[in-house]
Amino acid sequence: MTTPRTRQDRRTARAAIWRAGAAAVPLEAETVQHGVRERGFGGARIVSGIIALSIIMVLVIFFTADLFYVRGAAIGGTEYLTVSDVYTIAGVDSWHLFWIDPADVRARLMDYPTIADATVQTGWPPNMVQIVVEEREPALVWEQAGVAVWIDLQGRVMSKRADIDGLPRVVADSLEADPLGPNMRLPVDVVSGALQLHLLKPEIPFLRYHPNKGLGYNDPGGWEAWFGSGANMSEKLLIYNAIVARAQPELGAQLNEVNVGSPDAPVYCCKVR
Repeated sequence: MTTPRTRQDRRTARAAIWRAGAAAVPLEAETVQHGVRERGFGGARIVSGIIALSIIMVLVIFFTADLFYVRGAAIGGTEYLTVSDVYTIAGVDSWHLFWIDPADVRARLMDYPTIADATVQTGWPPNMVQIVVEEREPALVWEQAGVAVWIDLQGRVMSKRADIDGLPRVVADSLEADPLGPNMRLPVDVVSGALQLHLLKPEIPFLRYHPNKGLGYNDPGGWEAWFGSGANMSEKLLIYNAIVARAQPELGAQLNEVNVGSPDAPVYCCKVR
């Protein structure tokens, strides 16, 4: 049995059902949320703008401030070269730190005959460029066409930068018209032969070099002595001494030249007294 109370409850429940044509009432909570999101997006734009402006300012300072342009370098390892020499060879003066490639700087240094090895590093001021070099050691002094240069053990030609006591001295004959240039090299057997001959005959003030006869010297007896090149100078000197000891008494003549460049076929000539 349906009571009036029950029918009233049903009408109330049915009235609460949403109808398709009913107007939607906007919710205040949603309106507030949309407003919050819009304000947050505007704040992000401001922050991004500040960051971008800061980056631009930093870049402007970085590329315009003299602080980041190279005016000097920390250089070590020099022995015969000066710090100024190495700095000039490196070619980094007035360069901006951003444009310096350590590999390129090292390549320029390695092209210089006196430098055997180099290490190049870059960093922040004050020592933006650090260079450490290792120089080649001169093995002898070579004089040709009036110009003296250093020669290392591998025959590389280097500029003579100082007078070093004890270095062998070789003077090329006048047949060699041009001086040795920085990109030239002597044969290694010529260098090794000169060093060995100097050790065997330290009393000789200087050695000579002839393009055909090789290494030699002016013997105190008044003749020319020639030994070719190579490392077997001790054997050649024994043959030379034997020829000198025998030739003059047997021939009764003054020696003019002794050539033991080919030990198996030594040659000597004399002049009549």
